[in-house]
Amino acid sequence: MSVEAAVLAQDLDRMREKELIRVSGLTKSFDQTLVLRHIDLSVAEGEVVSILGRSGGGKSTLLRCLNLLETPSGGSIEVAGRRVLADGVVASGREVHELRKDLGMVFQSFHLFPHLTAVENVALGAIEVRGKSRAEALDIAMDLLDKVGVAEKARSLPRALSGGQQQRVAIARALALRPKALLFDEPTSALDPESTIDVLRVMRELSSEGMTMLVVTHELAFAENVGSRIILMDGGEIIEDDAPAAVRQSSNPRTRSFFQSYAEG
Repeated sequence: MSVEAAVLAQDLDRMREKELIRVSGLTKSFDQTLVLRHIDLSVAEGEVVSILGRSGGGKSTLLRCLNLLETPSGGSIEVAGRRVLADGVVASGREVHELRKDLGMVFQSFHLFPHLTAVENVALGAIEVRGKSRAEALDIAMDLLDKVGVAEKARSLPRALSGGQQQRVAIARALALRPKALLFDEPTSALDPESTIDVLRVMRELSSEGMTMLVVTHELAFAENVGSRIILMDGGEIIEDDAPAAVRQSSNPRTRSFFQSYAEG
C-alpha cells in the first residue's frame, strides 16, 4: 500500500469512528406517493448539516424519519452505533426510546405545553426521560434557559412569550435530554426578523460548542456560514451533499435552478 493510500485509509477509519448517523436506502411513501427516494446519508459528530430545497422536496419528512416520528417504508438507520431501522423494520420500543434521547427535535411550531411555565417545560424531559429529581431538573432547566437567553421568562407560560422566546425555550427543552445531535425543522420560518436573529444566534453558539445539528432551513446565510455541509433535496432525492462553496458552484441544472429561484425571492 502506498503512503497516500495508507493516509486515506486512516482518514476513512477516523471518519467512521466519529460517525454519528448513517442512513442507507431510506424510503418513505404516503399512500402511493414516494416522498423519499433511497436516501443515503452519513453525519459525523460535530457536523452542522443544512438541508435545503423547495417545499415538498422531502426535507421535513427526512428529519421525522430519522427520529422515527414517521415510520419509514424501507432502508436502514443507525445512530450512535445503534441500529434502529433495518431493511424497513423498526427496532424495539426500547431502542426507539433511546434513539429519541440521542436525537433531540426542535419543531417549527414550538410544541410547548401551554399549561406549564417555561422552566417546567424544560425540566419535564429531564425528569421523565433522564430520571432526574424535580429539584435537579429545575436547576438544569434554569441553566439552559440562561444559556439560550430567556432566563427572565422562566416563570412565564408560553402564551406570555413571543415566538422567538418560545423557540428558544423549545431548544432548551431539547438540550435538557443531553442529546448527541439536534434536528431542527424550519426553526425560524414562523418568526419575525428580530426573533429569527435571536434563534440563529443560539444555534451558532451550539455549533461553536460542537453540537451535531441537522437543520432544515431557508436561511441561506446560516447554511453557508455555519453549516459544514449543505444537502440539497429535490423530488425526494439528495441532489447535492457537499461543502457550501462546492454546492454553490455546482453545475447541476437542478441546483442552479434552486439558487436562482431563491435569489429571485
